[in-house]
Amino acid sequence: MFFASTLYGAATLAAALDSGCFAPADRRLLLVSNNAATPETATPVDRMPGFERLRGRFDGVLSWNEAIAPFHPGGWSPRPVDAPMWERYLRMLWDLGDDRIELALESIQVNPALAVAQLFPDARLDVYADGLMSYGPTRNKIDPLVGERVRRLLHLDLVPGLTPLLLEEFGARPETVPTEAFTKVAAELADPTDPTELAELAELAGLAGLDAAGATAGASDRASDRASDGSADRPGEQPALLLGQYLASLGILTAEEEEALHLRMVRGAVAHGHRRLVFKPHPVAPSAWSRALEREAEKLGAELTLVDRPVLAEVLYRQLRPALVVGCFSTALMTASTFYGIPVARVGTAPLLDRLKPYQNSNRVPVTLVDALIPDLESGRPGAPCPADGELSGLVRAVGFAMQPQIRADLRPAAEAYLTARLTDGNARYFKRRRLTVLGLPGGLPVPRHAAIRRVARRVRRIKRAALG
Repeated sequence: MFFASTLYGAATLAAALDSGCFAPADRRLLLVSNNAATPETATPVDRMPGFERLRGRFDGVLSWNEAIAPFHPGGWSPRPVDAPMWERYLRMLWDLGDDRIELALESIQVNPALAVAQLFPDARLDVYADGLMSYGPTRNKIDPLVGERVRRLLHLDLVPGLTPLLLEEFGARPETVPTEAFTKVAAELADPTDPTELAELAELAGLAGLDAAGATAGASDRASDRASDGSADRPGEQPALLLGQYLASLGILTAEEEEALHLRMVRGAVAHGHRRLVFKPHPVAPSAWSRALEREAEKLGAELTLVDRPVLAEVLYRQLRPALVVGCFSTALMTASTFYGIPVARVGTAPLLDRLKPYQNSNRVPVTLVDALIPDLESGRPGAPCPADGELSGLVRAVGFAMQPQIRADLRPAAEAYLTARLTDGNARYFKRRRLTVLGLPGGLPVPRHAAIRRVARRVRRIKRAALG
């Protein structure tokens, strides 16, 4: 049974199946979950454009939302005493009988995937990662009854040479899903056959300055094509794709700050010579933002086209053949460069490193990786990310320990070694001085050793917090 809440996740599973990552089974069932705040108003995975081209890999498609209704997938988990009853109910509902079940889950540290794992306590588990978060530590302490059943972490090779930290504490074996398999699945999704999809693509291609036939052409050879025809030196001929993120919903930025971030993407792309822009907003972003971006582009002498349909960024890479992809810390920045050879640039990561709270926020490693590897749009030249090396691995393991010192206590020696030898003014932004101090790591403030002094310091901190509160 394969669990997916996003089309990206379903595409990753399809690529893993195509490349033989899973052993043969009597039945392969896809369990989909709609985790939107209001699922009734959001398009579920199995009704998104292109999903029908993935459906044939599965013997059936099941709905988690329907199974647990009226509960919300993100907020419900079974009480331990009720778990056996729920398992019997699901086996009856999905006609599983007494079959032996194996599960492939995403984001096992949180619901709904965690709930599914708890309801099938005898099932062996594989976890697949659908983004840069897999390179960070497990964000919550997982019950060993679940964590010790995880055999593998399947992940895309987004940062070649870097090993994921996720679930490493349980001995989960990292296994790469072949890039070629994933790009082949993206090619299937990018080749529309439905008349409505064809019409939408033709309209989008026309607005972006491409011919409709060219928009359906494959992009796997895009880098070599651009090099041979000289188009790399003519950035205005192909659109720049801007990737929106809805950070306001996470409480990281205010709505006004996030709109300003998107406006910086527009200005930066135009400053690099791009006059045709395509903006792919986050599915839950307000439409007013898009109108503000259109006005800003028009003021700068550029034309901005909005992608108003749920579609993977990797599909747009093939359909629009962008000359540049700009984002904040989206995983799609790495797929653009690593998988498709498209120049990339980032905007706004530096303040996010400071704004992410608490320090163990699971977005910290994705922001760190994008900030460390991808050129800045406003102060550099867009291009390929810096190659991963031993220093990057040391940085990630040091940040991982600082984020989760209890879950990953084994990373302390690596963190101490990195901070002792490599901490500079340039990479100090990836750490908080207070965090290093609390953990007794190099780079923190000296801590008085006398017990009485420490008690006074703690009392002062409590008084200060009470006054501020």
